[in-house]
Amino acid sequence: MSSTRNAPFSPTSPASLTADGAAWLASAEPYPRSAQAFRDERPTAPVVLSCGSAFDVVSAPAVFGRRMVDQLWEEGPGSGPVAVFRGRMLLFAVPGTAQRLPSLLRWEELGRAGEVPALLCHGTGDAVTVPGRSGSDTPSGGRWLVAPDTRSPWLPGPEVLLWAAVRAARAAVRISIFPHPDQGANVYDVSRRR
Repeated sequence: MSSTRNAPFSPTSPASLTADGAAWLASAEPYPRSAQAFRDERPTAPVVLSCGSAFDVVSAPAVFGRRMVDQLWEEGPGSGPVAVFRGRMLLFAVPGTAQRLPSLLRWEELGRAGEVPALLCHGTGDAVTVPGRSGSDTPSGGRWLVAPDTRSPWLPGPEVLLWAAVRAARAAVRISIFPHPDQGANVYDVSRRR
């Protein structure tokens, strides 16, 4: 298991990609040495990686994705690698998640009332752009929140991500037994009437 899973999540300090983590990402490519050489040559440049063999990626809008990551770390098992790129949160997951997660969301009937925004699931035949090795925000708009640090990081499966999406959706909805007050209504104190 990766120490990424057990390390405390700190939203204020972006993570840097380690050499072992970069090797794991490169292993998703048909020519891993070429991918690794490109990353070594241009460490801050974003890289396009193939999904489906080493990992799948679930892409969520930034705010909702952040809620999912918070749920995974606060009440769940932690997350695998997580990156932010161009306004989307990229959650790395076990291969096969891209095929299974959408059907689980439909089964839970999430998304009909807008509780869960559209999650883009990237699997076999898809590719994603991930931030470079640098941990800080780059001109490309990407950074690692939880960078892979081993050659075999722990990755959540579709059930874990479904759980996080459900919890994030429920946390976002305010539930009150009292109706919202009508701001234009006249309110009278009737407790002092005779």
